[in-house]
Amino acid sequence: MKYLHTMVRVTDIEASLHFYRDALGLDLLSRRDHEAGRYTLVFLAAPGDNNAQIELTHNWPAADGQAEVYSGGRNFGHVAYAVDDIYASCQRLADHGVTVLRPPRDGRMAFVRSPDGISVELLQAGAAKAPAEPWASMPNSGSW
Repeated sequence: MKYLHTMVRVTDIEASLHFYRDALGLDLLSRRDHEAGRYTLVFLAAPGDNNAQIELTHNWPAADGQAEVYSGGRNFGHVAYAVDDIYASCQRLADHGVTVLRPPRDGRMAFVRSPDGISVELLQAGAAKAPAEPWASMPNSGSW
């Protein structure tokens, strides 16, 4: 048995690519637009680790222009990535307009959400970094 990927449905493929590729820093592995089925599949992975992929599935709006609305349940927790520098990763996300909901006050862990509300956990690879500002005194916001 081999792990392949985690799939999440997204409502806006471009906003999702901005989050996962541009802000989070994942590599775009492939994008396939299926005209007949009216959906797009995008596969991304952490740089250098194509074995743990995330699949973004975008079902195109119906003929009447109505897009499907997705709601997340507590049965799906989050996706997680180890990062080389938790502070630099959070700053990159913030620079792309992403709110860091659970800042890395401990130098170890942070949470953000994708445009569709998917919770993403960032964990410092190796030992935790020493607490540093502005993160150390930043409160949580929203739910993560």
